[in-house]
Amino acid sequence: MILGAQPGIEVVGEAADGPAALEVATRLRPDVLLVDIRMPGLDGVEVTRRLAGADVTDPMAVVVITTFDLDEYVLGALRAGARGFLLKDAGPELLVQAIHAAANGDALIAPNVTRRLLATFADQVPAVPVQPIDPLTGREEEGLTLGARGRTNAEIAAELFVGLSTVKSHVASLMSKLGARNRVEVAMWAHDTRRVRAD
Repeated sequence: MILGAQPGIEVVGEAADGPAALEVATRLRPDVLLVDIRMPGLDGVEVTRRLAGADVTDPMAVVVITTFDLDEYVLGALRAGARGFLLKDAGPELLVQAIHAAANGDALIAPNVTRRLLATFADQVPAVPVQPIDPLTGREEEGLTLGARGRTNAEIAAELFVGLSTVKSHVASLMSKLGARNRVEVAMWAHDTRRVRAD
């Protein structure tokens, strides 16, 4: 009901459990797939891994939604390849933002979850992160920091006074240099290298 009323969004399929979600998603290839973390048959993390994981040739944009605000679910979903993570009480506006962000190649995580994730990363002593062979440019560093703090491409463009296509080019270059599959992995690398700290 919420999504069907939004301009520019069309609900093309629904599924009652994990195996059905895999079948429907594979058959319909939606621009964005909303996945519940707890589903019968296969949970949302496994469905995400099979549709957006590291070994998937043509990964889908997955946003995970849940009523369960547990760190292991968040980390599991993001490591499985999710482009977003929301709690079901996030509200229609944030849900729509997450769908548009995922469709545009961005990632959106509920703000309260992001704060806790940053605190978790800050408290951990990471393994030595892999450093890129080609060093990051100054603009890439700026974009990396802003992106890791949850800014969208449009917000980064406005803050750095550059065009949207320039930001997309920097993000693509970052992903290539870091060997990252998505913006979430870029953000995790930024936290691991202490470029961004929890407030």
